[in-house]
Order: sequence, then C-alpha cells, then structure tokens
Amino acid sequence: MTYHPKSEFVTVMMERGFLADCTDYKGLDEALMKGAQPGYIGFDATAKSLHVGSLIQIMMLRWLQKTGHKPITLMGGGTTKVGDPSFRADERPLLGPEQIDENIAGIKKVFSAYLSYGDGETDALMINNAEWLDELNYLDFLRDIGRHFSINRMLAFESVKSRLDREQSLSFLEFNYMILQAYDFMELHRRYGCVLQMGGSDQWGNIVNGIDLTRRVIDGEVYGLTSPLLTTSDGKKMGKSQSGAIWLNPDMLSPYEFWQFWRNTTDADVGKFLKLYTEFPVEECDRLGALEGSEINEAKVTLANEVTALLHGTEAAKAAEATAREVFEKGGVGDDLPTLTLTADDLGDGISIVQLIVKSGLAGSGKEAKRLISENGAKINDEPLTDAGMMIDAGALASPIKLSAGKKRHALIQLG
Repeated sequence: MTYHPKSEFVTVMMERGFLADCTDYKGLDEALMKGAQPGYIGFDATAKSLHVGSLIQIMMLRWLQKTGHKPITLMGGGTTKVGDPSFRADERPLLGPEQIDENIAGIKKVFSAYLSYGDGETDALMINNAEWLDELNYLDFLRDIGRHFSINRMLAFESVKSRLDREQSLSFLEFNYMILQAYDFMELHRRYGCVLQMGGSDQWGNIVNGIDLTRRVIDGEVYGLTSPLLTTSDGKKMGKSQSGAIWLNPDMLSPYEFWQFWRNTTDADVGKFLKLYTEFPVEECDRLGALEGSEINEAKVTLANEVTALLHGTEAAKAAEATAREVFEKGGVGDDLPTLTLTADDLGDGISIVQLIVKSGLAGSGKEAKRLISENGAKINDEPLTDAGMMIDAGALASPIKLSAGKKRHALIQLG
C-alpha cells in the first residue's frame, strides 16, 4: 500500500527499509503525533548474548528513541521458560531460572550501547515479564484470558500451521506461548501505557493476538509493526557465518571478527545494510551502495566501521580496521586477530592441522577443513597449505602460527 506518514518514526521505518507491515498505519501515525509514546520489543533469554539477527530490532528501538518516543526492552524471564515455537522445527531446550538470569545479564550489556536508559520521558525502560507471569494463577488466567483465544484462529497462524503441515510435534507448552506474549502486550499497556509492539514478520500472529486481547479485556488502543525477516542477497539467513553465529557480546565474538563480518558484506547488500544498521542519511547510503570495484570495498569498510562503532565504540572500530589493513594490505599478522591459545596438554604429541582449522573457527567441521585444503583455500603463515595430514607440535608453535581460509578470514594459533 502507499501511505504517506506524518510521524518521523514511521517515515524513518519506511524510508530505511525497516517496515514489513503495520496493523493500522493511520492510527499508529496519529498516536505518535500526540507526544512521546512507549513501544516495545520482546527478547527471550535463550543465550548469554543476542546475535546480529536481533540487530534490526535493536535499531528500531534506537530510532524510536531518536524520534522522541520511549523504547521498552522486554526481557523474557517468564516466556523463556516456555520457548517461542515460531517457525521452528523442534521444541527449544528448557532453561532453569539461574541460566535465564545469567543470560539476561549478558544481553543487557548490548542494549546500553544503543539506548539511553533512565527516568526521563523518552528514556528507555528494561522490564522482565517474569514480573507478572511468575505470579499468574492458572485457573484465573484460563478463565479471564484463555476464553478470548480461538483455537481455530491460532491453528491458522503461519508459525503454527507450517509446523503442523510438516507433521512435526507442537507441544501444549509451546502452544501457550502466543497467549503469554499477547498477555505481555496487555500488561505493558496497562502498567506503562505502551501503545506499540514491534518484531520480525514471523511475530505477526503473536502481535495481532496481543492487540485483540488488549482491546477485548481493557479496551486499549494499541498497534503492531513488523520488520522483514532479513536474508543476504545470496539467500542466507542474516546473522550466520561459516564459523557460527555473529554474537553481539565481545566476550563471545571479538570486535575484530564482528567488524570483519560486515567488511565481508556482498556488494548487493551494502546500501541496504547501511540504511538498516547505520544512521547515515538515506541518500548517502544509496550513493555508497551504488559504487563499484575498489570503491565498493571502501564502502564496506565504512559500513563495518560504523556498525562496529555503534556496538563496541569508535576505538574498537579503528583498531579492527587497522588490523585488517595490516593483514590484507601488508601481509602482516595484526595484533587483534582471533587467537587460539593452546596448552602443552592440548598439544600432547601433536595436533592435526585439520583440528586446528576447526578449533580456530575457520571451518565448521573436519570435513569442511579438508575440503578447504584440497581446494587450495587454506594457508599457513601466508603459504599454501596442501597437506591435510600435517601435525603441529610444540616446536612448530615456538612462535605463533597464522592460519587463513580464503583471502579474508584469519586466525592466530599460539602456545600459552
């Protein structure tokens, strides 16, 4: 549809490519024109860090705050005990309260890089849904909330339907998740005046449920807005790399590796990623994205610098770029390369080069490492690595070894 928004926030969402769908463009737009409005996104605490796949949601909250509204980061201390079944083939492993609290503590660190928390009108709030979910009385909840949900309608939601169509089991525990998420929206509206829930387009059914429940139970006027589920131009899911998830916490992925992920963006994605993950003006994003040849590579460096600076700070971004230039342009080692430190016990009588490639994260499996070597894609100290049977002992590690996979991915191996 063609809608011309009045509010700055909806305008930014549309212009920069954040918007997949909205439950009521005009209603949301008018609500946002009335002053600072709270909006939220929920994050389940299934790991100690979020990964790049969540960054689009974090940037939406950042823009909400930058355009004069109040972002709420809702931590799923309660819902994580159940697990979101949306578009999953299997049930999530259940986590205990201590693990959930530990995960929430890790995730909190990321948000403070993007949002300003406090007591002001547009300061962000961090809320844990265990605040109300842990206190629920099951029979009261069934009677007061459960009666508003139609099983027929819930079965028609794509996230549930796709699972059932594949004849994969969906437990009653997981089926409850969408009711709990709907209840979250209602409670946030009741307690904090929250008028907007945002999420990926896979959350559309859950968001619509929350809007219906809020209207039915407390006659509240609330809205939903979804972002597209991002894939790279070659069809891969955003946030995954050959060596695993691109985590946002520096203790799970170094700032250099994070920087390198963005530097390796394909040419076709540069403009789109600049709009979504940086605050450069839209025209500048389009200009940089249209460059070709060596110029597009400099645009990728700009992208990597800007995204890394937002998360890890300007100094970390500068250090990552300096290391990359030393490694790629001068063939040096670089101080900031991902480093694997082995003990004498790890080495024993020797460790195979294939194992080292896997341990350093340059390949996901021994089979992949062997293929890398056989296809001349691996180097050791910048020399071609041709022997998949090579063994490395303590003598070989008298000084650090540099391993490379292709031209852009490197790691240091050293003896600790």
